[in-house]
Amino acid sequence: MKLLHVLVLLAVAACLASCTQPVDRTTPIAATSVYKMEEGFVDAGSVMIYYKAIGSGEPLVALHGGPGASHDYLLPGLISLARDSRLILIDERGSGRSQKLDDVSGYTVENMVEDVEAVRVALGLGKINLLGHSYGGVLAQAYALKYQQNLSHLILCSTFHSTKQLNDVFAQMKAKMSPELRARIDAMEKAGLYGHGKDYAKGRYTSDYMEAAWGEGYYPYLYGARPDANFDPAGMGVMSWDLYRVMWGSDGEFVVTGNLASVEYADRLGLLTVPTLITVGDHDQVGPSISRDMQSKIPGSKIVVLPDSGHMTFVDQPKLFVEAVDAFIRPRR
Repeated sequence: MKLLHVLVLLAVAACLASCTQPVDRTTPIAATSVYKMEEGFVDAGSVMIYYKAIGSGEPLVALHGGPGASHDYLLPGLISLARDSRLILIDERGSGRSQKLDDVSGYTVENMVEDVEAVRVALGLGKINLLGHSYGGVLAQAYALKYQQNLSHLILCSTFHSTKQLNDVFAQMKAKMSPELRARIDAMEKAGLYGHGKDYAKGRYTSDYMEAAWGEGYYPYLYGARPDANFDPAGMGVMSWDLYRVMWGSDGEFVVTGNLASVEYADRLGLLTVPTLITVGDHDQVGPSISRDMQSKIPGSKIVVLPDSGHMTFVDQPKLFVEAVDAFIRPRR
């Protein structure tokens, strides 16, 4: 028994000694595990455009929504795409870190198309894969209609090609609200959505309207499988309001009356020959019916409807979303 006791003590001592040994950190991490990032500004002539590039490989340029948001909400959702692509995110003119304009009339889809082209040329990207989410998908379509010779693939995510159709979807969305919520939203829209509160708040929606429109009205169409616990409707006030107001309009969230009202691409989508993928959530804010109509008009295009997903498909279904995009731009895999 004494011998057994001694052996046990020796085993325990050996274990403790091994546990206290320093971990060997001299072996370098494989270079393929490091994704370098660069950022900078491209002088697009009348405006400086911020970009962030991650990884290497074929360029995949991603365009954010809003209009007037920034690239930030696309991360980390899209970061896995940097494993096989050089993922390039930009902030559109007037948004995020990009330069603002003194004259808000310069905030147009057409001008932003030229900004995207300026980034492509300045970074020497050659042919690019272009991905646009929400309003970014509108911008991606406009770019493709003018510069499709510069595209390898086009990915249109939770977006629209017709403001008339989008406004119809919003009208249906509003009609499905509870009478109490709809009456509350209608009353605030009738009273005017700007110019209320403290001086610093007069250029944006009131907190009450943000809560009602985004926190209650839109929310069921934003998320599905993975609702974002950090979602804060009032926090969406970080967007570029001067841009948003001139492009979306001043009449509320459920009707587009700004210069985006001119977006009617249905008759031109048949001109696209670039391989095109359309993704949409099964209960997306922009309406799966719009995505299906786009798919019917773009020759040879494919559509992926992501289950249990709202507008933020890459948050609700990150694996399915990335797999769909990767399989589309690299069909041999």
